[in-house]
Amino acid sequence: MRAMVVEQWGGPENLVEREVERPEPGLNEVLVRVHAAGVNPVDWKTRASGALIDWDAVPVVGWDVSGTVEAVGPGVGSFRPGDEVFGMPLFPRQAGAYAEYVVAPARHLAPKPASLTHVEAAALPLAALTAWQALVDTADVRPGERVLVHAAAGGVGHLAVQIAKARGAYVIGTASEPKHELVRELGADEVVDYRAARFEDVVSGVDVVLDGLGGETAERSLKVLRAGGRLITLPGPDDVPAAAQDGVRAVWVLVEPDHLGLREIAALVERGELRPVVDTVLPLAEAGKAHEIGERGRTTGKIVLTVG
Repeated sequence: MRAMVVEQWGGPENLVEREVERPEPGLNEVLVRVHAAGVNPVDWKTRASGALIDWDAVPVVGWDVSGTVEAVGPGVGSFRPGDEVFGMPLFPRQAGAYAEYVVAPARHLAPKPASLTHVEAAALPLAALTAWQALVDTADVRPGERVLVHAAAGGVGHLAVQIAKARGAYVIGTASEPKHELVRELGADEVVDYRAARFEDVVSGVDVVLDGLGGETAERSLKVLRAGGRLITLPGPDDVPAAAQDGVRAVWVLVEPDHLGLREIAALVERGELRPVVDTVLPLAEAGKAHEIGERGRTTGKIVLTVG
């Protein structure tokens, strides 16, 4: 099968198309013929250094997949060949989504939302699960709470706005001014132009902050939280500020495969409460170009690779 192999850790030019052995499903595993693969920051960060991930002998990046079940291994009763599925298998082990086929544990996948194309579905798993696990599983956002989402037009942010709104929250997003209309269309009640004002000067009384930026943004976010508020940061454990005052809770969340979470996300899609925004679509062979675009940090929504 074709796959985009990392020949050596470094720049996007090191993503090279190669013929590799097609995997076979084992116990409780599913072989998926990939139609589309989502591109996420963790893809280019791990491609650059090889850090964090438990790599196979042939490194292939990517975790977001949408495709068709080609075969099932012994013990799988939830899927049959021909079923359309999506998911984020194996993270933080290698999944190898930048390829024509992927093997995944059956419980790391879920039925693809029927209303979405494979490109749209591939834009969801990692980013939507990150937002879901941060806002729902960790912060337990409740109706009427005030939620601040940083980088609200980004890959995780634009989905977090919609998930928080679906939970009945009052949502505030930060974004550059040209992206305000989109963020409002996605459900934000307020949008702050971070280039024109410091968010902590114009926002207060927040129950939950979702911080996908880290660094000083996490520290500054403490200033807008009410007593008992929750700060969820995504970049890494070193970005979690001390937050014992006023009972504020600050935690780092790393996404994990989640069959039930995927089903909840699919249900939101089918109810019209969640939609992925796809910024750029490129063929698999142009994965390096996709990484170059992503690394510029100006993407609205997601980048997706088509396979096949």
